[in-house]
Amino acid sequence: MTEPRWRLPAEWEPQAAVLIAWPHAGTDWAERLAEVETTYVALAAAVVRFQRLVVVVADAGVRAHAEALLRGAGVDLDRIRFIELPYDDTWLRDSGPITLKADDGRFQLADFRFTGWGGKFGAEQDDALIAGLVAAGVFGQAGHRRIDWALEGGGIESDGAGTVLTTWKCLHQRHPEQSREAMDAILMDSLHAGRILWLDHGYLEGDDTDAHIDTLARFAPGEHIVYQACDDAGDKHHGELARMGEELAALRTVDGRPYPLHPLPWAQPIVDEGRRLAASYANYLIVDGAVLVPAYGDAADDEAARIIGSAHPGRVVVQVPCRPLIWQNGSLHCITMQLPAGLV
Repeated sequence: MTEPRWRLPAEWEPQAAVLIAWPHAGTDWAERLAEVETTYVALAAAVVRFQRLVVVVADAGVRAHAEALLRGAGVDLDRIRFIELPYDDTWLRDSGPITLKADDGRFQLADFRFTGWGGKFGAEQDDALIAGLVAAGVFGQAGHRRIDWALEGGGIESDGAGTVLTTWKCLHQRHPEQSREAMDAILMDSLHAGRILWLDHGYLEGDDTDAHIDTLARFAPGEHIVYQACDDAGDKHHGELARMGEELAALRTVDGRPYPLHPLPWAQPIVDEGRRLAASYANYLIVDGAVLVPAYGDAADDEAARIIGSAHPGRVVVQVPCRPLIWQNGSLHCITMQLPAGLV
C-alpha cells in the first residue's frame, strides 16, 4: 500500500473557514476593547462575504456580546460558528493549528508548543487551544499530532509545493541551542517540506515575535513573493529591509529561477504614547475569492492594497482597518488562521 504524500497547503488554496478568537476584558485588549472590536467586526464582515468563520469565545457572555455587535453591523450569523474555550489572547495565527494535507484527502493538525513568543507572555491556555478545538469536534476526523518544539504559524510561509520560508532571528530565539541544520531537519520532518529557505535580515520595531515571516515576506501564486520594503532612507528600518530585499532577490525557485518580487510601500511611523508600532502591509489574509489587506489610515494604504491585489489576481481586495491591532504589536494575519477546504 502506497503511503500518502503530505504537504503544507499554501494560503491561497481553497478554504473551509477562517478561525479567530474574540477579544474580551480578560485579554490584553481590555484597555482598548471597544476600539479593537471595531476591527474584529470589520474582519468578520469581510470574511463571511466569501466563506465561513469560526469564532472562539471565552464564555456565553462573550459570545452574546460578539453576536450583538455582529448583528448590529449586519453580519450574517448563519455563516459563523462559535466555540467556547479558554484562551490567554487572540493571536490565533500563532496558537492555532498548522494544517497538513495528504494527497488522499486526509488532514493532520500540527500542534507545536506555543510559548508566548519565547516566554514573553503567559501562554498555558493558548498552548492547549488546539486540543480543545479537537475535543469540541471542530476538525472532524483530522489527525492531531502534538510536537514538543516551539513554532508559531506566523513564523513560516508555505508555497504549497514543498518550500517553506522562515527567519533565522525568530527560530534562533526560540531554540538558541540548535543549529540551522538541526532546525532544517525538524521543519522538513514536521511540515513535510522539501526545503527550507531562511532570511537573516528584516525586522519591525514594536514586533514581539522576533521577526515573524508573515510581517516581512509572503509567498504568492505563480512563485511570486510580496514583501515589506522601506523607501525612506532616513528611517531606521531602511538598511535592514533593503538587505532583506537583496536576500529575497537572491533566492531561487526549485527549478533555479529568481522569484518575481512585489515590494510594498512603507507607512509613515505610527507612534502611541512614545512607542512606535509595527505597521506591516505584508500581514494580509487570503480567503476564497478575496485578499483582506491591512489599512492604517496612511497615505500608502491604497497603493499597498493595489500591489497585493496584483500579486493575487482574480481576488477581490478588501481593506480592513487595523490600526487598533498594532497597539498590541500585531495585525490582520496575526489574529487569523485559515482552515483548508474539507477540514471543518
